[in-house]
Amino acid sequence: MSQGQIFKIHSDFYYVDTGAEIFECKAREILKKRKEKILVGDFVEFSNGYVEKILPRKNYISRPSVANVDQIIIVSALKEPDLNLLQLNRYIALAKYYGIKTVLCFNKEDLESEENVKSTIAGIYQKLGFEIIFTSATEHSGINAFKKVLEGKISVLCGNSGVGKSSLINAINPDLHLKTRAVSEKLQRGTHTTRHCEIIKINDNSKIVDTPGFSNVKFDFILPADVDLLFEELIPLREGCKYGDCLHINEDGCNVLEHFAEIDDSRYESYLAFVEEAKEYKEKIKYEGNKIEHSKKMVNNKPVAKISEKKRQGSRNNLKRQVYKDFDITEEQDNEY
Repeated sequence: MSQGQIFKIHSDFYYVDTGAEIFECKAREILKKRKEKILVGDFVEFSNGYVEKILPRKNYISRPSVANVDQIIIVSALKEPDLNLLQLNRYIALAKYYGIKTVLCFNKEDLESEENVKSTIAGIYQKLGFEIIFTSATEHSGINAFKKVLEGKISVLCGNSGVGKSSLINAINPDLHLKTRAVSEKLQRGTHTTRHCEIIKINDNSKIVDTPGFSNVKFDFILPADVDLLFEELIPLREGCKYGDCLHINEDGCNVLEHFAEIDDSRYESYLAFVEEAKEYKEKIKYEGNKIEHSKKMVNNKPVAKISEKKRQGSRNNLKRQVYKDFDITEEQDNEY
């Protein structure tokens, strides 16, 4: 049995990199029956052209689907398209949800002459502990700093279309020749040039996951009371609130509102927007009475196949009958005891 990492998925074919050779594989039917989805970045065991087993993941992102990454680099443009702080905060919150280290890259520095934009960015995000780099793919400025951030890691680049993700990769390694497109002047956004997730080797020890984008991110999968856990500045303040389910909007005894002057306006506005999205999720599950029983459970922090309730009951009955047989008693006699 050989081991390797999935670096590309196309149709039903999985491309595995062993470090020395590339293999094209299909997935075993047993993985499909177990509904075990193979992701780009997964380490797998394979043999005879078939992926046999998915090895444990250290992390994953569901949209786009990628596993086992070291960091997420959020790429934003200072101009063309204009900097969108709501979208930036959305990506930051998503990375926080998955517990993955985040680096902020602001590209197209050559198009933005206002220094106060940089100072505003630093004032909001540097004090929150984020590593920040400014780049210009066309002018080749900040590229060495960008290379240093990538060194020895598998990094996911995320950001709106047109912010220059592919241009940055080309600036680091021109031999890759990734497609780029100009931003529409009318719509102020670019066209997606990446169609699927793929791990691209930048050099001997640095890799980038090029993705088709994170444009559909919406916080309609968590409860409103948990949204504040996605904001670094709100986490220490939430503990001082009077109520455990405080949404920090207009509640009495809200510690966040008492320290409102310490929170950046754009960050708080983003928080409110995500709370509204989370309310949709709360409303949805409120009227859903059907409990979905998952096919796996966690035992000692490892996924283990879970037996359905019907099969579990059947197994108990079989065990019970064996006990009766061993002690030479009937089920009716047992009920009398």
